[in-house]
Amino acid sequence: MKKILFITLIFSNLIFSQNIDFEGFMNFSYSNSSGEIHLEVNNLDKEFLYINSLSRGIGNNDLGLDRGQLGNTRIVFFTKRGNKILMVQPNTRYVSNSDNYLENKAVEEAFARSVLFSFEIIEEKNNNYIIDLTPLLMNDAHGVAQRLRFSNSGNYSLNKSMSAIELDRTKAFPENIEFDVILTFTGNPMGNLVRSVTPTASNITVNQHHSFVELPDKNYKKRKFDPRSGSNPFIVYDYSTPIDERLEQRFIVRHRLNKKYPDQEISEPTEPIIYYIDNGTPEPVKSALIEGGNWWNQAFESAGYKDAFRIEVLPEDADPMDVRYNLIQWIHRSTRGWSYGASIVDPRTGEIIKGQVSLGSLRVRQDYMILSGLIDNPNTEENKKLIKETSLDRIRQLSAHEIGHTLGFGHNFISSANDRVSVMDYPHPKISYVDNQINIDNAYAKDIGEWDKVSVQYAYSDFSNSLNEDQELNKILDDEISNKMPLDIIETARKSFDERLEKINWNEYYQDLPFNPSALSLYRWAPIAEELKTLDRQIVLNSMILKWDIIKKEFVSLIQF
Repeated sequence: MKKILFITLIFSNLIFSQNIDFEGFMNFSYSNSSGEIHLEVNNLDKEFLYINSLSRGIGNNDLGLDRGQLGNTRIVFFTKRGNKILMVQPNTRYVSNSDNYLENKAVEEAFARSVLFSFEIIEEKNNNYIIDLTPLLMNDAHGVAQRLRFSNSGNYSLNKSMSAIELDRTKAFPENIEFDVILTFTGNPMGNLVRSVTPTASNITVNQHHSFVELPDKNYKKRKFDPRSGSNPFIVYDYSTPIDERLEQRFIVRHRLNKKYPDQEISEPTEPIIYYIDNGTPEPVKSALIEGGNWWNQAFESAGYKDAFRIEVLPEDADPMDVRYNLIQWIHRSTRGWSYGASIVDPRTGEIIKGQVSLGSLRVRQDYMILSGLIDNPNTEENKKLIKETSLDRIRQLSAHEIGHTLGFGHNFISSANDRVSVMDYPHPKISYVDNQINIDNAYAKDIGEWDKVSVQYAYSDFSNSLNEDQELNKILDDEISNKMPLDIIETARKSFDERLEKINWNEYYQDLPFNPSALSLYRWAPIAEELKTLDRQIVLNSMILKWDIIKKEFVSLIQF
């Protein structure tokens, strides 16, 4: 019996102390005995993406720390200096694309880079270096403590003795490796924001996620930005441009999408854009989100694609933090909050690698209550059905709107005044008064907008080699018939602008008054939570003022004072 017990103890000890090996984009191992992650670095000075995010949130909208929230996306590389491996972030905003290596080097050395972390080398094997990655992972990369402090919710610090690697969500794949950590912050709570959602307010435990991702290949083609297009700009300063061209180069942010057969008017894509909906989303909301999101396929069809966009339910064995999945996530909070669309973007090119939609689950309930307050006798079976379906119509539109952001499109605030030409507006319900009763039959749009089709055509059309891309892109936006923008609206806007322009005395005002105060006004009225505006306030203001100064100089040159 003693021998059996002794053997059992030895076997248990071996199991507990053994390492668990992971093979993928980078190889690493987890030690059961120490709780450490050891990473094998075998490609020094090779760039990859480092992304941090929040895989388990706090649950209060005003704190702004939601499940699935994306953090920073950085290009980094490992480099060896002495007995250390450094994680370095190069400066991708200031570039040179010259054929002359020395010109590129001059620009690279002119601007600062950032060393994000330093690791001591544990072991070296055939130019492979083993480092302890745990200190990087056990780090408040998402800025939780800072967010709690700026929301006046208390002073908290990371308690590493109450933190650990979350092994179930730590995985390796050929093109990415994923690490998840349980982080506990201890401190003195203030106010009710933390207390309302945390079992013990002095101990806040969340999960943070770290992703190392292989960079996309160089076959992606950047597309020029046009402010008329509805796309969001991606900006770099290219010092290799000719002296008669602007340093500031603007391109659009978009997914990679190409036709199998570019010469055909309608073609399937080489790879479709697939979004996955959170498998924890309940019905009938799940179906409504899928239906609304799939409206975008109408826009891609107008750009010459067949089945280029679709939505599927996230497989049960898939992790929503896995960078390979474009995700529509259903976010629960204690109070109603905003929904938003974010993206992981390649900082070199503007290519969207992952779209991440976060939808607040309480919005549909509030919509239901608002509509119930508008309708006479809201509790009849007929009216309850109408109110529910209208609430789901709003969710369909919300799904399309936020997915639109993750496809690379900004807001379009003229849509409400122009027959709902875009889902990228903030839609108010269209309510009519029929036979002395409020009618909500047509409260929300039920399809993609005509302008959304134009935006997709500009961003995603794949032109035949026989066509001039710049000419075709300009044609899309110059055609006022195709974008359904009424000429009277265009002419009224132009006339109003011209009248205002004529009244401006540039000789008197261009020097200062219209510009620097504008930065302060923009800062004041920006739709950002007040507590977040305090982050790097002076840096933000200085950046705005600097931009206004550039605009001022351009006006001076244009008007030729």
